[in-house]
Order: sequence, then C-alpha cells, then structure tokens
Amino acid sequence: MDVIKYSEEHNIFRDAVRRFFEKEVTPHIEEWEEAGIVPRSVWKKMGDQGFLCTDVPEEYGGVGADFLYSVILTEELGRTGFTGLATPLHSDILVPYITSYAREELKKKYLPGCVSGELITAVAMTEPNTGSDLAAIRTSAVEDGDHVVINGQKTFISNALNCDLVVLATKDPAVENPYQAIDLYLVEAETPGFEKGKKIKKVGWHAQDTGELFFNDCRVPQANRLGQKGGGFLMLMEKLQQERLMCCIIGQVAAERMIDMTIAYCKERTAFGRPISKFQNTQFRIVEMATEIKLGRAFLDQLIVDHMEGKNIVVDVSMAKYWICEMAMRVADGCVQLHGGYGYCEEYPIARAWRDTRVLSIFAGTSEIMKYIAAKFMGL
Repeated sequence: MDVIKYSEEHNIFRDAVRRFFEKEVTPHIEEWEEAGIVPRSVWKKMGDQGFLCTDVPEEYGGVGADFLYSVILTEELGRTGFTGLATPLHSDILVPYITSYAREELKKKYLPGCVSGELITAVAMTEPNTGSDLAAIRTSAVEDGDHVVINGQKTFISNALNCDLVVLATKDPAVENPYQAIDLYLVEAETPGFEKGKKIKKVGWHAQDTGELFFNDCRVPQANRLGQKGGGFLMLMEKLQQERLMCCIIGQVAAERMIDMTIAYCKERTAFGRPISKFQNTQFRIVEMATEIKLGRAFLDQLIVDHMEGKNIVVDVSMAKYWICEMAMRVADGCVQLHGGYGYCEEYPIARAWRDTRVLSIFAGTSEIMKYIAAKFMGL
C-alpha cells in the first residue's frame, strides 16, 4: 500500500517534468560537467514552465502548490543523474526563508523573480573555520544607521557564481549570547562590498558552481533582515528540517537509480559464458542493496507525509538523513564493484554517480551531527 497518495494532477505534473528534463537537461549533462557550471538560461526555462518555487503563493507569482510537487521535481531531477542544477536548494530550501520570514515589501520585490528563474538564490552559512557549528560563525553585521555593515567570508556555497540573491547568516558582535546574535539578511549580488570568489574544485558535483563569497564593508539595509532581530538561529533550525528531508530524497533517488542501472548492466555483461547476474554472489549483493533501498523508501515516504501534516520530525529526519545518505554511499560502492573495471571509467554513468553520492553524508549536516541531534532529543 502506497503511503503517499498522488493525485492525477500530480501524475500529469510528473510526466511534464520528466519530459522537460529529457529534452532540456539530459542531452547537455556532459557539456555542463565539462564547463563546470549550468547556464542561467536553464533556470529561466524551468521558471517559464512553472517548475521553480511551486509552493510560493499566487500573489507573489507562484501557484501555491503542495509539497508533493517539490518531491516530484526533486525525484525527477535525481533520475537524470545530474547534480549541477541545484533547483531544490533554490525552491525548497532557500526561497522558503523569504516566504516565511521576509517583510511584505521584500516578498513582493524578490519572490516573483525567484519563481520566474530571473533570480537565482544561494544560502551562505558555512565559513572556512565553521561548518556544522552555526553559533561559531564570524561574519559580522554592525549596525550603522538604517544599514548594517557586513564583513566576513563564506565557503562551500552552492550557486555561488550564478546567484543574484543570498540569504546571509551574520553575527552581531555586540550580543554576547551566540545563539541570540545571529541574523539573516537578504543581500543582492550587485551590492558594493559583496564579491564572488573562485569556484571550488570538487571530487564530484562538477557542474555545480560551488564557491566562496566575500563581504568587505558591505552595506545592507536593516530592512533586508529576515524576521526579528537575533532570530536567525531559530529560523535556521526551523528550516533545516525541510532541507534535510530534501537531502533524503536526493540520496534515496540516487540509490534507486544506481541499482537500476547496475541490474541492467549485470544482465548484459557476461563472464565465463553467462551473464554475471546469474552468479550467486551478484544476486545476493543486488538483493542486499535492493532491500536497503526499499527500507529507505518506506522511511522517506512516511516522513514526507508527516512533514506535510505539520508534524515535528526533527529526530526522525535526522536519523533518515544520516541513514539514507550513508545507504546511498554503500549502494554506490556496491554498484561500482559489480561493474568491475568499467565502473571506474568515466564513460559509464555509475562512475559519476559514485563520486557524486559521497558528499551526501557531509552537506546539510554531517552524519555525525545528525546522530548527535537524535541522541540529544532522545535524552542521551
């Protein structure tokens, strides 16, 4: 029995999304991987089709759709095997900060562009010496009249080169309590003092323009602050639940795609006069991986339903984020092994899937942090 109840409208939407990716993304993957970035035109095409920020209310240019539309988009993008187009980050992780916490005038100013693809967003939290410990960030925002003056550096920022608008985490050095010193500001890319740094060379996700951002006496209106003064840490904690759920979807679909391509390969590849799928070791390994994938899907689908019902799933999503992402890593390794030497060759898609999967247990909170969060809520 399916846990998630998709309507006919959902199914029609999925077909449209799949056709779009087959036409506009899949044929260009190798080109964009080589270039190290995705053209902005792709974002605009997605916006034209209504495939960005589907939950944004109609008064701001969106359609106010339910979360399942986001799930469908993320799943179908995952099935292309392409990690460079970080639209789930834009639509389902970053723009919700604006929808939930921005002043009305900021919503009217920025949300229509986010929906249309004219504005590409990024979230800047991580710093060179600060990863999971958000309370330890050093990027400062000092009040100066009706502005704040921002100084600091951010790194490992997705969409860093393409971004037009950043949700920037800062700290007020005048506030002693680090958890009450954090604020989030919307910073436009053309703001004086805001500089985009180099693109970071990564093991995987080659087409994703992950980079550094620098702020040197960058003056931002205080009106661009999200929420109440000192409320940044709580806002980040509230939105991280959905961010980590999106990571679970990405990891789950990656595992499902890898096992499908590996089963197909094992049926075609022969050794000692027969397909390697006929060897018991191959069969047992595939069944083991397929079982873990099914467990991940059951866990994930229930979390999606609970999230849509407004339940607090912080503990469960922390468990799922660590387990599903590490399961995807185990599947990636097992699938490469079954491909043999060809699995280590770039011409086979399992090679890129393998290296792209590795980062899933690191970003949006490492596996170790996920376990720490769950343990804390369990009273351990």
